[in-house]
Amino acid sequence: MRRWDGDERGEGVADARNFARGAASLLEAMQDERWIAEEPELHLLPHLRDACESLSFELVAARTADDGSLDVDLRWLGETKGLGEIRAAMFALVGSFAELSTYVRQREDDDSIVFEVVTGFLDGESRFDPHGHTLRLSVL
Repeated sequence: MRRWDGDERGEGVADARNFARGAASLLEAMQDERWIAEEPELHLLPHLRDACESLSFELVAARTADDGSLDVDLRWLGETKGLGEIRAAMFALVGSFAELSTYVRQREDDDSIVFEVVTGFLDGESRFDPHGHTLRLSVL
């Protein structure tokens, strides 16, 4: 089976083991019940507001969910609604608040594109104690 247009091999050329240790460290931190920092609006919302001013997003709403995640509704203001264009802008937005270890997953939910983001500092990565943030960024 082809994995993308023009794929003639039908299989990969290597594995990603060299990156697995870092991903496993982030996954381990994500399972610590005290890792997510309090008050995500205070820590993250100013970065999001500033970044939206220079990107094709309008920040519509933001709220803290029961699980501690910052749930943000964004309106896409770009000239076209191409998924690649939205994704590129989203990665620029995530870059405005990303810490040293970051995970991003894109999925579709009803009439929006949702980017689930986990970002934070792991043990020994920073002068700060290990902590993280979770966000669900929905593009309406």
